[in-house]
Amino acid sequence: MPRCRVTRRVHFNAAHRLHNPAASDAWNRTTYGVCNNPNYHGHNYELDLSVEGDVNPDTGYVLDLNHLKELAQERLLRHLDHKNLNLDVPWFRELIPTSENIAVVCWRELRAALPAELALSLRLWETPRNYVDYQGE
Repeated sequence: MPRCRVTRRVHFNAAHRLHNPAASDAWNRTTYGVCNNPNYHGHNYELDLSVEGDVNPDTGYVLDLNHLKELAQERLLRHLDHKNLNLDVPWFRELIPTSENIAVVCWRELRAALPAELALSLRLWETPRNYVDYQGE
């Protein structure tokens, strides 16, 4: 059976502040720079969701990309889009919303909704020049 990887790109806008409440304000300013702005800052995130598996001989799909789009909307985007990640999203109440942590949370949420035989990886673009890849634990 041939194996392929299919990818769907989704988009969300969100604000966040990088701040570790266990550290001093000086440490936070030094560590996070302008990303520690007390009034938050925003990004236009792009999230590439890639699913790899055997091509189903009946459908010709690894996974219907419309289904992946619907899962992304339900499991991720409705929670993240046009939100302040620090204030509005329970996933980040105790977790600093860095790109790395956002990617891990998105992977975990989507992984739970996919068949076990499919591999999941994602790429989160915070800016057109900065991204994080995550393939699971």
